[in-house]
Amino acid sequence: MIRCGIIGFGKMGKIRANAIEQSARGQVVSVYDSGKIHGTNYIITPDEDKIINDTSIDAVFICTPNYRIVPLCKQALAAGKHVFSEKPPAFNATEVEEVRAIEASSGKKLMYGFNHRHHDSIKKMKLIVESGELGKILWMRGRYGKEVDEDYFKGWRADPKLAGGGIMLDQGIHMLDLFLHFAGDFDEIHSIVSNLHWKMDGLEDNVFAIMRNTKSGISTSLHSTMTQWRYLFSFEVFLQKGSLVLNGLKTSSGVYGDEELAIKYNEYGDKSGNIKHEENIKYKTNNSWNSEIREFFDAIRENKHISNGNSEQAYQLMEAIDRIYERKS
Repeated sequence: MIRCGIIGFGKMGKIRANAIEQSARGQVVSVYDSGKIHGTNYIITPDEDKIINDTSIDAVFICTPNYRIVPLCKQALAAGKHVFSEKPPAFNATEVEEVRAIEASSGKKLMYGFNHRHHDSIKKMKLIVESGELGKILWMRGRYGKEVDEDYFKGWRADPKLAGGGIMLDQGIHMLDLFLHFAGDFDEIHSIVSNLHWKMDGLEDNVFAIMRNTKSGISTSLHSTMTQWRYLFSFEVFLQKGSLVLNGLKTSSGVYGDEELAIKYNEYGDKSGNIKHEENIKYKTNNSWNSEIREFFDAIRENKHISNGNSEQAYQLMEAIDRIYERKS
């Protein structure tokens, strides 16, 4: 049984605690939050350092506001703990490099919560792409946005020094990670970063990014927004022999609607030569939280490489974020 401590026991900390217990592979030993914790049977620790330095704890889950992630990852790895951290992994690629150096010397596992990779619909899309059934990817398009009001900016999210960025770092980072997951890397990136509505310096409300992998030729279009006044998730992959179109995302809040994958075959048909038109799959449950925990715990128990959310992927992701923000880390 992997003994776990959780630093930050808000919405995400509670989600992670539930997944840990459901896994039957881990146990939550203690939790810490800077605010008051209500309605839990876990041991509440008055100091985050006590979790990090507790020799009975194997793994630390970091579910804090953005600005706390890098220092806590460094501290926990240096203390000999396996670490699972929420996104964003850092504010820039240089900070990820610093964490990776400590990770390498610690010999411990470090995984970041790029949860969307673990949705069953995304797994299905990835399998189809890797099978070659629909040929090579030609291009991709992603739209991800939500409705926010003034309450969204209460607390640390209203301060770029604490948040690190606006909607791209908060939510669009997931869509960018999916692009990298499917296409590898992008050596050509063009972007428009806008705060036209909320007008908060350092906290963009829209990002439009066009990216291309010049080796493979794959081009992508990404729009991350908090001013479309509705919740929307759409991830589309267009290939030589058809397309994969995912609309909606199964979440605890339910605001993104049903998670529906449309698999479209063009006139070339499938691998067996049968002509298909379209297959539609609706995913009724969200298994992503449990899938992430299984991968993390398997990596610890079996000393396996982390395939989804490792620090190399985090560095690649933050390099792309730096280029979208047109800044040098």
